[in-house]
Amino acid sequence: MTDITAGTTGWSCPTPLRDHPVVVMGHGGGGALSTELTRHLFLPAYGGETLGGLTDSAAVTLGGTRLAFSTDSYVVRPLFFPGGSIGDLAVNGTVNDLAMSGAVPAYLSCAFILEEGTELSTVGRVAQALGAAARAAGVTVVTGDTKVVDSGHGDGVYVNTAGIGLIPEGVDIRPQRARPGDVVIVSGPIGQHGIAILSVREGLTFGTEVVSDTAPLAGLVRAMLAVTPEIHVLRDPTRGGLAAALNEIAAASDTGVVLDEGAVPVPEAVATACALLGLDPMYVANEGRLAAFVPREHAEAVLDAMRAHPLGREAAVIGACVAEHSGMVVARTGLGGTRIVDLPLGEQLPRIC
Repeated sequence: MTDITAGTTGWSCPTPLRDHPVVVMGHGGGGALSTELTRHLFLPAYGGETLGGLTDSAAVTLGGTRLAFSTDSYVVRPLFFPGGSIGDLAVNGTVNDLAMSGAVPAYLSCAFILEEGTELSTVGRVAQALGAAARAAGVTVVTGDTKVVDSGHGDGVYVNTAGIGLIPEGVDIRPQRARPGDVVIVSGPIGQHGIAILSVREGLTFGTEVVSDTAPLAGLVRAMLAVTPEIHVLRDPTRGGLAAALNEIAAASDTGVVLDEGAVPVPEAVATACALLGLDPMYVANEGRLAAFVPREHAEAVLDAMRAHPLGREAAVIGACVAEHSGMVVARTGLGGTRIVDLPLGEQLPRIC
């Protein structure tokens, strides 16, 4: 019998990974498998305290200037969906990762991986969407690359973008800063992106069209920081949904999170789709929403500023950060009970970004 652990002895604390001797879809889902892959394989190989922070973007200092730096790859299927495309995601996803550190996004790189046989008109539509999204987000694409892979070895178009932005003086936003007493705010209804992708991928209808929420959030973040620079944490709940984002923050800050399940805004169409498919909206991906941990004394003013912005009109307080049950997220249900909102193992809906 082949030893499935052969070649893994150099990994750090490899036990969780040895349950999966090959890559599975869950490794890219933003849940527990993604975390294990990063912590036990990539981090020991790369090293470095900055990388170890595992934030949406790295905060680095260059020539005395604080910069946020992030990169992401986009492999969504289908390439076009209600409310957006892979081109929009490639801009908004990276812009939002920069914004979650409080940075003002400035420049992007863009790399296209094209499958042989893909219609050039399709590539052109993606490029046009990407350019329009960059202009709308106020960033400039300044460098890039193109590669072509053999037919059958890609999925039409994959895109990678990296971005840099300036972090304003006095801003220190990272998951480790969550504190008991912080109010947890979400910028709007959750679950729309993942359900929009699923509806067109599988040809499903839910009585109304569900449109992706993909959008650049840097302007909303600027409006929030104009109220106070003392915002502790920002996170865009993409892969793994709101549940994964809150669990990561709880673990990083060694605190607990208590949610009011009824206060979490879920559109009726998303709730219906999830009920039919046996999904939990808390784990469905978003591409234009953020979760914020804000000191209680600033929460009302920040919430007002969010609701005054087009991308935060439906912002809502959904819970609080607590000292109890550190590293865990729990939700108070409408029936008066409490349930654990755990980190997902993989992902309910693969290939959503």
